Amino acid sequence: MSAVKRRALELGLSVHQPQTFKSADSLQQLAGLGVDALVVVAYGLILPPAALCLPRLGCFNVHASLLPRWRGAAPIQRAILAGDRLTGITIMRMEQGLDTGPMLAWRSLEIAATDTAATLQDRLAGLGAELLCRALAELAAGTGSATPQPTDGVTYAAKIDKAEARIDWRDGAAAIERKIRAFNPVPVAETRLHAEQLRIWEAALLDESDQEESNQAAPETPSSPIGAALPGTVLAGSRQGIDVACGQGALRLIRVQAPGRKPITAAQFAQGRQLTGARFDPS
Repeated sequence: MSAVKRRALELGLSVHQPQTFKSADSLQQLAGLGVDALVVVAYGLILPPAALCLPRLGCFNVHASLLPRWRGAAPIQRAILAGDRLTGITIMRMEQGLDTGPMLAWRSLEIAATDTAATLQDRLAGLGAELLCRALAELAAGTGSATPQPTDGVTYAAKIDKAEARIDWRDGAAAIERKIRAFNPVPVAETRLHAEQLRIWEAALLDESDQEESNQAAPETPSSPIGAALPGTVLAGSRQGIDVACGQGALRLIRVQAPGRKPITAAQFAQGRQLTGARFDPS
């Protein structure tokens, strides 16, 4: 059960879970509830016109982006992947198009350099609840109004495909680090070492000074300089993590997960393994 369903049951509210609103039965059930407004949050289906016209005040979507940027299924992940510095919440009136309806309220939120999809979603959820309550109160009072979305700046946040989780070490370190954050907690970025999957939960950009610290922490382990190794090559290992060459720059793996195991620190994973000079599959 989702957190919403659990809380609804705790409050003694009835919970209906129709698989679709295309059937006459589900539409009849919705009409029988006599709802004032219908709110959609992270809902994977598009409501048909017959459902959109039923609530007295209308149907509304709490969308995790500043529309019209990142319309679609995965706005949080796509914003992190793209390196956006800013995102936010938009409360929009639903219509037949995909996230094309007019906006009742919106507010921006900075994306922190350490934000994962999970941490950013949590912050946006709180903001979305606040804005939704305000927008619904204004609608009920007759003071709410909607603004058409701008025609410029439209982008689409396509659904995340599991195949995207595979790291291509020929990419730049900054792009790979964003992928690791964007795909935490789902589907989790991954790579291959000696034909075995390794999931990467956390990493950090590495520069020359970081590698020098790594070398001093483990002087007995020879290392390769950044820029002189093929993408995917392990440059060094230390208590701080596992340093890997990328197409541009290098990345320090901090938390990883082997098949059938729990996530552990990269330093723990490296114990007992001779990794320096080994190479993760480049793609």
